[in-house]
Amino acid sequence: MAILVNECKKELTGRILPFWNKLRDDENGGFYGFMNNDLEVDKKADKGVILNSRILWFYSSCYRTLGEGYMLDNARHAYEFLKKCVDRENGGVYWMMTYDGRPADDMKHTYNQAFAIYALSAYYLASKDESALKLAYELFDTVEEKCTDDIAYMEAFSRDWKLVPNDALSENGLMADKTMNTVLHLIEAYTVLFEAGRDHRVEERLLFLLEIVKEKIFNREANCLRVFFNRELEQIGDIHSYGHDIEASWLLDRACEVIGNRRLQAEWRSIDLRISRNILDIAFENGAVNNERENDKIDKKRIWWVQAESVVGFVNAFQQGGETVFLDAAKTVFDWIVTKQADKRDNSEWWGEVTFDGEPMLTVDMVNPWKCPYHNGRMCLEMINRNVSI
Repeated sequence: MAILVNECKKELTGRILPFWNKLRDDENGGFYGFMNNDLEVDKKADKGVILNSRILWFYSSCYRTLGEGYMLDNARHAYEFLKKCVDRENGGVYWMMTYDGRPADDMKHTYNQAFAIYALSAYYLASKDESALKLAYELFDTVEEKCTDDIAYMEAFSRDWKLVPNDALSENGLMADKTMNTVLHLIEAYTVLFEAGRDHRVEERLLFLLEIVKEKIFNREANCLRVFFNRELEQIGDIHSYGHDIEASWLLDRACEVIGNRRLQAEWRSIDLRISRNILDIAFENGAVNNERENDKIDKKRIWWVQAESVVGFVNAFQQGGETVFLDAAKTVFDWIVTKQADKRDNSEWWGEVTFDGEPMLTVDMVNPWKCPYHNGRMCLEMINRNVSI
């Protein structure tokens, strides 16, 4: 049998890492913020803080798994830039920086704070740099002070923490006060922060977030996650995001594993398997996973991050429940990735979007504030660390 771990290591070291290594900006710090689909870099494009946080997480995590010195050096380089993204007067990280490290968009978003916490926690685990963990806790305290209301977490704020419309994470013609996406990535961030420091405050908020998912976000009748909400956490719109569901299925498992509560792990294993089975049944088609459903319309284009998360989610479902159908699905999606999603040109990476039949759509640039090595790099790292054979 082919060993998926070897194939993912090849993808990581042969395509993803070489591509991102070349985007390091040694003149102005961080990593370049934009490359078009002709593989042309705009060295003066704004640098997304989400992009650079995810790059910091990526190189930190690569170093923890593969141990090559240049990975830690790139992580340190990303960390130095991320420190420039912190508002020392009002707290929190900005949304967007100029190419040379000045605020370009000073919005504060809970989702963005979460990724900075995620990255800083991973960097601490890789480097043991106490200053990174200290900054992660500062951002945690800021989120808990500025972003919470009496129900959950608000999302979009001005520089001085006044609420603004949540355009950044609202889609499909809706304006959401709160989103599943932000809750999911707060869980992701707090999971790694708790792993790094074992602070009981983080554990308490992590448990609180899991309870929100269980009681408000998870639709028990449909075995899926609701996506958009008003301030009272009442659903708005009828949308099912297939990629977020399969991503959540394993991130929620990971949170329970890090907490270490066996009762909680068993409870969430049942929920996560229901979510994974539903995605397998309704969204896995023609070798890959469709994007989403809005009302009665299904979007069948193939998004890079959805495929990456599907491999991890299906493998996780196999490990939790033992059904080989999930392992078969993971192998099929991985085959799709290497044959259709990955760009075969030299010095390139993955197409952001391809059609149902696997033709590049050229609608998502090769590098932008959202497209980064977080999803596909993490897929490779998860497969290496899980050591699953197919």
